[in-house]
Amino acid sequence: MLIGVTGGTGTVGRHVVRELAEAGHGVRVLTRRAPSQMLPGVEHHPVDLATGAGLDGALAGTDVVIDAANRAGTGRQAARVIVEGTKRLLAAEQRVGVAHHVAISIVGIERVPYGYYAAKVAQELAVREGAVPWTIVRATQFHELLEMAYSAPARAGLLLVPDIQLQPVDPRHVAQVLAAIAEDEPLNAWEQVAGPRVERFGDLARIWRTTTGRSALAVPLRLPRRLGRPLAAGALVPQEAVTGGPTFAAWLRDRAGRLITAPTAVTT
Repeated sequence: MLIGVTGGTGTVGRHVVRELAEAGHGVRVLTRRAPSQMLPGVEHHPVDLATGAGLDGALAGTDVVIDAANRAGTGRQAARVIVEGTKRLLAAEQRVGVAHHVAISIVGIERVPYGYYAAKVAQELAVREGAVPWTIVRATQFHELLEMAYSAPARAGLLLVPDIQLQPVDPRHVAQVLAAIAEDEPLNAWEQVAGPRVERFGDLARIWRTTTGRSALAVPLRLPRRLGRPLAAGALVPQEAVTGGPTFAAWLRDRAGRLITAPTAVTT
């Protein structure tokens, strides 16, 4: 099977590429810039979702496309890639005969009034209304996102702690689910994937501080009511999901071990 992966160098995309390549599939990484390392069986095809450049040639002959592309920023900024870019991608897939479009999305986006989430809802709608058979995989927050949320304010000696329920997940687990779905028939429905445990943002902050040894003062952060109420009530936690992967604490310990044992460059 030949599978294209947009965003194939990103947080989850790079793990999807590895999963697919190790399973023996042909893989095309569809990004503006080539990966720093290429695995056997993996090709890079330059594309730009914001303009549509390169899509038809990159998709020709592919059986499945996994769309793991992302664009941070406000709802309007994100929409340029994840909504309009998705429409361009789907149109190109239809032209060349792609049989299955697999999209990565986020659990609970319709329950939280946030600009980026609104763009993801619009992206899902474009997939559902498109002509290509589809599966949407909704994931909970990645461990990397939490690590960034804690490390940034910790540089100023603070941990900002809103009242939020989460079920964070290792993107490697999400990648395994995405790869398995790509190998199967389209569901024309949603699948949800999450980590093994529901936890509070403040508890995860304490785990981060203890595991990393960082000194930072935890400060409660009061969110606007329309945003804070659904987050505190568990809007980002799925009722049913394919759960797995390490907890945030185990992921942090494993990450710390990899950093310690990583070989250092030797100069002569």
